[in-house]
Amino acid sequence: MEITTVHVMRHGEVDNPRGLLYGRLPGFGLTERGHAMARRVAEHLVEEGRDITTVIASPLLRAQQSALPTAHAFDVEVDCDPRLVEAGNTFEGVPVNADRSALTSPRYWHLYTNPLRPSWGEPYTEVADRMSAALSGALRAARGHEALVVSHQMPITTLTRFAECKPLPHAPWARTCSLASLTSFIFEGATLVGISYQEPAADLLQGAADMTPGRSAAELKR
Repeated sequence: MEITTVHVMRHGEVDNPRGLLYGRLPGFGLTERGHAMARRVAEHLVEEGRDITTVIASPLLRAQQSALPTAHAFDVEVDCDPRLVEAGNTFEGVPVNADRSALTSPRYWHLYTNPLRPSWGEPYTEVADRMSAALSGALRAARGHEALVVSHQMPITTLTRFAECKPLPHAPWARTCSLASLTSFIFEGATLVGISYQEPAADLLQGAADMTPGRSAAELKR
């Protein structure tokens, strides 16, 4: 049975001096550290002798930039899949980490009616559906080889929880999905047989700023 591995990468550190929840807002490329993280992932995949034949990224700038070093290292183009985009969130543009008390404003109360959906953003079920479809597309494109897919923390976490048959709602601070991490899905034919997690840029997380660090060594961006 042929083996295919799809490595799902989270983008590197983002240039976000105001500490905004950037979500799907345009712009927001990588910092110099973020570019170094992306290069580290490419070096890691080359050193491991990976057989990357497909690179696919979210349309957002930070994901496209994070995909480029690996695409160059394996001499392939970066394809774009809109299904890999960040989750929609009503709080886009708000500096949510700078002043958490702002989120208690009565104007936001109607958004907190159903945290299991969640009512302030794209439903977990919809994220799981589109990410699963994107994973299947990468599997078909790289069949018998390996693919790098670049997305965002919440969608990657939701995809992983879906694949592991865990409840989709979760606490952001409990996510195991660091900047420039690789969550790898291993398939025999079309059957998922394993999931692994690596942090090729672990040393660069020290001092990095992240809107939602989860369980990583990065610092909370304020």
